[in-house]
Amino acid sequence: MTANPMVPSAALVASVKAATHDVYDTAEIQRQDAAHYMHPFTDHKALGERGARVMVRGDGIYLWDSEGNKILDGMSGLWCVNVGYGRTSISDAVYRQMQTLPFYNSFFNTTNVPATRLAALLVEISPPQFNHVFFTGSGSEANDTNLRMVRRYWDLKGQPQRHTIISRYNAYHGSTVAGAALGGMAGMHEQGGMIPGIEHIGQPNYLENGSGMTLDEFGIVAAGWLEAKILEVGADKVAAFIGEPVQGAGGVIIPPSTYWPEIGRICDKYGVLLIADEVICGFGRLGTWFGSELMQIKPDLITFAKGVTSGYVPLGGVLVGDRVASVLINEGGDFNHGFTYSGHPVACAAALENIRILMDERLVQQVAQDTGPYLKEKFEALMDHPLVGYADTCGFVAGLNLVRKKAAAVHDCEYFDPEQGVGMICRGYMFANGIIMRAVGDRMIIAPPLVMTRAQIDEMIFKIRYCLEATLIDVQKRGWVA
Repeated sequence: MTANPMVPSAALVASVKAATHDVYDTAEIQRQDAAHYMHPFTDHKALGERGARVMVRGDGIYLWDSEGNKILDGMSGLWCVNVGYGRTSISDAVYRQMQTLPFYNSFFNTTNVPATRLAALLVEISPPQFNHVFFTGSGSEANDTNLRMVRRYWDLKGQPQRHTIISRYNAYHGSTVAGAALGGMAGMHEQGGMIPGIEHIGQPNYLENGSGMTLDEFGIVAAGWLEAKILEVGADKVAAFIGEPVQGAGGVIIPPSTYWPEIGRICDKYGVLLIADEVICGFGRLGTWFGSELMQIKPDLITFAKGVTSGYVPLGGVLVGDRVASVLINEGGDFNHGFTYSGHPVACAAALENIRILMDERLVQQVAQDTGPYLKEKFEALMDHPLVGYADTCGFVAGLNLVRKKAAAVHDCEYFDPEQGVGMICRGYMFANGIIMRAVGDRMIIAPPLVMTRAQIDEMIFKIRYCLEATLIDVQKRGWVA
C-alpha cells in the first residue's frame, strides 16, 4: 500500500512532541537536518557526514547545545545579539504586537504604529543628516535598496550615466545578487554574484599592504585608491562608494584613523554618494550608535540590520540622508521598490524594545568607556603568545593573526601555508572547549554581545589563550612550527 503523503510519519510526530517538551534526540535532528535543511554558506555533503551542532537555548552571552554543552558566544550569534540572549521583554513586545496586529503591509498608502515609531526613533539616534528610513527584511535587501536608490537619484538629477558603484575587495554586503556583486568576495562572484556597473578597489588592510608606512600614511594611500578608480571609470559615471566602517566578515579589518576622512574628501570632490554599510557596526558595536560617528564618516545612506533587533526578529533597512531623500520624495513620484515585510509591525516592535534596552542600560556608553577599553587591553595582551603576530580591537570587534614565526615588525612575520588551514584547526579547538570564535583564513575574530562584563571578558580571554596553546601543540606535532 502506498503511504499517504499527507500523513506525517510516526518518527516525525515523535520528534515534534519531543521538541515541545525540551527533550532533544540529537542524532534524529541531525538526520533530519542533513536530509532536508540547506544551510547558508555550507558544504552540505561535508556537514551531512559530520552532523550539525544543534543549538537549543541562550541566556546572556552563553548558548547551550542539545548535548548540554555550555558555550560562550564570542560572535553574538552572527554579529547581532547585542543585548544578549534571553531578553523576555523583547519576547513580550513581540507577543503583544502579534496579539494586536501581527502583520499588515506598508503598500496602498497604509502604515502601522511600530514602524512609524521606530522610524522616528532611528532618526533621533542617527547623525543629523538623516530624517527618513526605508525598511527591509535584511541587510542584503537593504543594500539592494541602496543600489536602486542611488541609480534612481542620479536618473532624477539628469545624469543617468552615473550608475557605477565602487566597493572594496574582501568587503561583505550581503548574498543577494546585488549584495554579492557589491561585496568583494571572489568566491561569491564565481557563483553568479556579479552584475554590470560594480567596481572594486583594495581594502585598507595595513598588514597586507602597509609595509614601510606608518598607519596614518597607509590610510591616505589606501583612500587614494578610490580617487584613482573614480578617474579610471570617469567621475561622470560614478554613482556611489560603499564601505563598512570596519570590515566584518572580511576579518575585522580596522582602517587607520586617516582613511575615512580622506574617503569623504574624495567623495565630496567628485560629487559621489557615500554609503556606510553599518549592518555589523551599528547599534553600539564600536561604542557609538553608528560606526560612522567613530570613523568620522558623513554618509548619504546607512545600511542597517542585525543589531537593530539584536537578531530576535529579522529586520533591516536604509537610513536615507536628506540629499537623497529630498530628490526621491520631491521629484521622483513612485519609487517602484519594496518588500512584503517592509516595516513589519512585529519586527519593528522588537526593535523598539531592543533600542530601549540599549538606551536604558547605557550599553553603547559602556562599550565606549568601560568594557571596550578593557577588551582592548586584554585581547591585545594575547600578542605575547607564540602564534599571535598581531591583535587589534575596535569597540566590541577584535581580531588576531596566527603566524608561523613572529617578528619584531608585524610585516616581517612568517605566515602558515593557507592550505594548512590553521585558522580552522584553531576554531575547532575553540568549539570543543566552549567558546565560539570565527576563523577568516588564519585571522581569528570575535564580536561578543555588548552585555559582556569585565569578568566575562576575562573568562573569554582565558578560553582563547587555552585554545591557542592547544593549536600550538597541534601544529608543532604536525611539524609546521619549531
